[in-house]
Amino acid sequence: MTDIREYLEQHKMIADGAFGTYFQQIAGEEAGLPELANLNHPELVQQVHREYIAAGAMLLRTNSFAANTISMRCDKVTVKQVVRASYENAQKAVKDSGKEVYIAADIGPIPHVPFEEDSEQQTEYKLMIDTFLECGAKLFCFETFSEIWLLQKLAEYIKGKDASVFIITQYTLNKYGYTKMGISANRILSDLNIDDNIEGVGFNCGIGSAHLYDVLKKQNLNINKFLTAMPNSGYPEVLQDRTVYSGNSDYFAQNLNDISQLGMNIIGGCCGTTPIYIEKLAERVDLVNHRERTQGEIPDEKETQGVVVNSFYQKMESGKKVITVELDPPYDANAEKIMDCAHRLKGMGVDMITFADSPMGKARADSCMMAIKVMNQVGIPVMPHIACRDKNVISIRASILGAYLNGVRNFLLVTGDPVPADSRNEISGVFDFNSMKLMQYVNDMNLEHFHPEPVCFGGALNHNRGNLDVEIKRMEKKIAAGASYFLTQPIFSREDIEKIRTIKEKLDPKIVCGIMPLISYRNASFIKNEMYGIDVPDEVMAQFSPDMTREEGEAVGIGVAKSVMEQLDFIADGYYFMLPFNRVHLMEQIL
Repeated sequence: MTDIREYLEQHKMIADGAFGTYFQQIAGEEAGLPELANLNHPELVQQVHREYIAAGAMLLRTNSFAANTISMRCDKVTVKQVVRASYENAQKAVKDSGKEVYIAADIGPIPHVPFEEDSEQQTEYKLMIDTFLECGAKLFCFETFSEIWLLQKLAEYIKGKDASVFIITQYTLNKYGYTKMGISANRILSDLNIDDNIEGVGFNCGIGSAHLYDVLKKQNLNINKFLTAMPNSGYPEVLQDRTVYSGNSDYFAQNLNDISQLGMNIIGGCCGTTPIYIEKLAERVDLVNHRERTQGEIPDEKETQGVVVNSFYQKMESGKKVITVELDPPYDANAEKIMDCAHRLKGMGVDMITFADSPMGKARADSCMMAIKVMNQVGIPVMPHIACRDKNVISIRASILGAYLNGVRNFLLVTGDPVPADSRNEISGVFDFNSMKLMQYVNDMNLEHFHPEPVCFGGALNHNRGNLDVEIKRMEKKIAAGASYFLTQPIFSREDIEKIRTIKEKLDPKIVCGIMPLISYRNASFIKNEMYGIDVPDEVMAQFSPDMTREEGEAVGIGVAKSVMEQLDFIADGYYFMLPFNRVHLMEQIL
């Protein structure tokens, strides 16, 4: 059989259409999940494949899109059986047809699991890949993904096993040209153009043929990759609890013909398409390849524009120490105290006021809204925290866009304190992201939306994590994701200072060191015993006593804070003050 690369240099290729929606159309709901039919109803699976081949498809995708433990609610042994059967069923259909047809090992995203490096999820992807390779697969199609990095890692894994494998990665866009993770079609094409492991790149599912054409005609498609397009038949309706796609095969074929003329190498269909759609497509499209691929990179006009430098980060870069103070937004609707605090801090020359995002999992005024109010009415730079705990991807994106439109240019991105145990029956955490994934997401927003004035974001540094090497590795990943600086937990001990010094020597990041002036014996005792990740040493505790006056307690706390700052002077790029109960008058004496 001709190598697919050689074939695509001379010809365009028609792929099959949807498997799942068409299978359910002919088999009925009682047939169950299409992927499990590889084992339970192999004759129906082979029938679908044969119908697509008869319609003109030269590329079959195996019936394995949702062959994972979560979608099929099964164990990994069953996953392996289904994957193997899906490939064998496709092979049987091709053999029965007597035609030259390519088979792509088809893999879709595992749902409801955050993309993590070195995760169990990646292990399951590799199980599917290894099973397909055992079956002799030489062509892989990853489809309906929204992230880039995961498929790059999986492609690298495949090539490490068999360098001859041809890999296609396809992404799902909305009608504006972005994945649900906020990554643009332009970014996908640009990033994958320089990835030698991936040879085919394109878009499938999510939108109909007309919207995909509108997106693609705005892209620079002159890249060194084979291009694919497999949109849905259109947009579904729900009738009597069933998802139904309207029949519009002629309209679909015309739009795919227009898309093909933009330079596609492989065209086919996704949800709602049937063998009739593929037959109309094969009749209409000129299958001679007139496109010449190029070695060049996608030019980006943004790269030629000047970038506005972030003043907060620029101060650290110049060797000057920044002063950041955290204020807790109110629990209620009274902002009088926090506004007074902000005015006083501005008068002291503080560089930035930062606002926690409902710390301890207790609801407070929204950090972004509070930051905008202070910035506009006080005239001081602000840094709201964005926590992954309470908001899904849509809400986080909306908050960041809204804050940016109102002039906010600095964020602290954190995973967030968990919901308190006594509230978990009524309140659930979201955690669509962790801090590292959120950083990658915001970094993509910088590239796509915030040029030439990108936001500058930092991350949290927990130097008291049990294994410092683990924290250093987390910092490395955060830096790779775009973090410009780190704010630490409060520092009290010589041991804390040595840990910061070690981190500074290994990574040389910008570190804004946490300073918390304790104000009483009770306050110190609470922080020592109730706050995870904060170490208040016994020698500090010994300086407080239960019978101290408020003034005496504050004086001890101020003295400890000054002493820590003196010891950190050769390490810190700035100081991050966490003031108990927003007592900003402490800053006057500390500074």
